Amino acid sequence: MNNSKMYLGYAGYCLSKEHHAISGGRKKDIVFNALWGLIEHPNEGYILYDTGYSKRFYKATKHYPDKIYAQITKVFITANEEVQAQLKAAGIASESIKHIVISHFHADHIGGLKDFPNATFHASQEAVEQFNKIPKILGFTKGILKELVPDNFMERISLVNDKTKVKLPILGECFDVFGDGHLITVPLTGHAAGQIGLLVATAKRSYFLIADSCWLQESYKKGVLPSSMVRLFFYSWKQFKSSLKKITDYHLNHPETIIVPTHCEKTTNPLVQSKINMNDL
Repeated sequence: MNNSKMYLGYAGYCLSKEHHAISGGRKKDIVFNALWGLIEHPNEGYILYDTGYSKRFYKATKHYPDKIYAQITKVFITANEEVQAQLKAAGIASESIKHIVISHFHADHIGGLKDFPNATFHASQEAVEQFNKIPKILGFTKGILKELVPDNFMERISLVNDKTKVKLPILGECFDVFGDGHLITVPLTGHAAGQIGLLVATAKRSYFLIADSCWLQESYKKGVLPSSMVRLFFYSWKQFKSSLKKITDYHLNHPETIIVPTHCEKTTNPLVQSKINMNDL
């Protein structure tokens, strides 16, 4: 893989029970930060990997049935924590973002999409098909709030399945976003329909952003699965376990690569800085 630059940040958070995230965990709330990534590609410029929460979440869940989403998932986000505000503070205009890789369509991953009017959205065909198929009134049952997506979304979508195919050991068929070896998307369906991870290499390290393929590192390091209670909210429990096995095997064979689950503070806190700096990672 060729080298890019990357910054990882948080855009809001929600609370979850640890014993839901991993079987046998503590019966206490833990923070699930909404991780996002800013990648600097040598030719394509700045690229986002997900966009975290935005305050639009509160408006989108003000009325039933979507209000049920907010009642189940307590979300915390301020205007200054939104991705667009963080970029502005670093002198990066929202209009300059030309590409956003969407891991999946849950609210903590797409909350800021409307803030980037010039971006092409890169997502899997499976994820887009589910988004289009599910009625708005039932979206919350799959973690989808359609109000968070721009009206011209389908005009701006670019399916990763149409990109250059790359066959990788363990991970199987993957897709090279720009055909130059800088950003490789990895199918990781299960938690959500068509979820994708992203392989990124900087001059210092290689990273595997795995979104919600697991919530805490204990899952891929020790084989500890989430509580059976959460299976009801997954797209496919069978595919979730299959994707997790790929990650576990990849970790064993590539220990030099940092595996990054979106919500695992043990992993992300050492990587996230208070200000955007493209040279830390």
